Amino acid sequence: MSKGASPKREREYKELEHKFEKEGRYPGREEEVAARIVNKQRSEAGETKEAKAPRGGTGHRRANTTRSARRNKPS
Repeated sequence: MSKGASPKREREYKELEHKFEKEGRYPGREEEVAARIVNKQRSEAGETKEAKAPRGGTGHRRANTTRSARRNKPS
């Protein structure tokens, strides 16, 4: 778990790690996956130094917006 994580996030990390070991999910990578999940939650909640905005979609504009506007523009 990363530095600066709250006790709540530490508990979530331990619970996830234990859950993955018990279920047999992610064999050999339980710690890594649990840490990634908790770190993503921390980032989305703004609990990290460089809190990133939640990802939604690709972040690209629609490709045809300007082209279709030019095509349909009356001359």
